[in-house]
Amino acid sequence: MSLKHLDSIVVGHQAASVRTTLTLEPDLAKKLKDLAHRKGMSFKQTLNEVVRRGLASQAQQQPAEPYSVVPHRGGFRPGIDPGKLNQLVDQLETEDFIEEVRR
Repeated sequence: MSLKHLDSIVVGHQAASVRTTLTLEPDLAKKLKDLAHRKGMSFKQTLNEVVRRGLASQAQQQPAEPYSVVPHRGGFRPGIDPGKLNQLVDQLETEDFIEEVRR
């Protein structure tokens, strides 16, 4: 006589804990440890609570108003030649170059 057997394994992966290596900056780790100590909670519980609060607050934030630029007419004062705007810079660079060559 042959026995037939069927196994069923329920995997609760959605409720299972996930182990992740996390590298924290020293100042952040200290703040979390201090908070855990003050609340009488484990480091893991404190970290999970802080991350949950942070994610929840991001979801609740209102989208920022779009930035808009109000254009205005630009222009130069009378007597300023736009074609010569870099003339002073060119003169100063030339003087610096000549001074360096003489050294």
